Amino acid sequence: MTNKQRTANKVLPKAGLNGFDWTFVQGSTFVLRLNFSAKNPRLRQYPTVIANATTDRAKLKHMNERPKIKLELTTTDKTFEILGWVSILAIWVLTITNYTNLPDTIPIHYNSSGEADGFGGKGNILTLPLIATVLFVGMTILNKFPHVFNYPTNITEDNALRQYTNATRMIRYLKFIIVVIFGLIAFKTIRNVNGQTTGLGVWFLPLTLGLIFIPMTYFIVKSFKKPKGK
Repeated sequence: MTNKQRTANKVLPKAGLNGFDWTFVQGSTFVLRLNFSAKNPRLRQYPTVIANATTDRAKLKHMNERPKIKLELTTTDKTFEILGWVSILAIWVLTITNYTNLPDTIPIHYNSSGEADGFGGKGNILTLPLIATVLFVGMTILNKFPHVFNYPTNITEDNALRQYTNATRMIRYLKFIIVVIFGLIAFKTIRNVNGQTTGLGVWFLPLTLGLIFIPMTYFIVKSFKKPKGK
């Protein structure tokens, strides 16, 4: 009598889904990238998963123990909020008022030099104000809970107000700049299809990176500084 041996599953144990990330391709195209690897498959990581879960619970408990403060908006904060909402309105007005005059095919992707290298239906331009609005509203809601943010320093009763104010102001600035960037893409795309310009321009990518990372660096460095007299 012959003993039959069951063939082991040689696919799942070797193939681990390491994760995925959404990549926004300039011009409103989304790409879902799945990374497969034979290293450290998820099926064999029970100890790691348990350890990560324990760490996450500890972090959550630490965040809940932080002081919860209702921040009073300064003139600067109110200005960024107003500019942000006005920008949201402006990008929708810009897109909708020009939509019917757009050709059926428009640029939907630009390379690092700001040149159009991908094209699609004109309906794609509506994703620009839509994504900008979702990001802006999402960041606005998140900004109401500064005690759950990640900070480079330990949050105490003494520094909570200063750290929360600095962090929320950074988010407030970033959400405004994000809307501006999406608005510029929409504006340049409309001008492009009307023959008034070519692409976004070589300056667009450096300008975008500068508008985002230079202020971020300022706010992060500021969070490390201790107030005078201490």
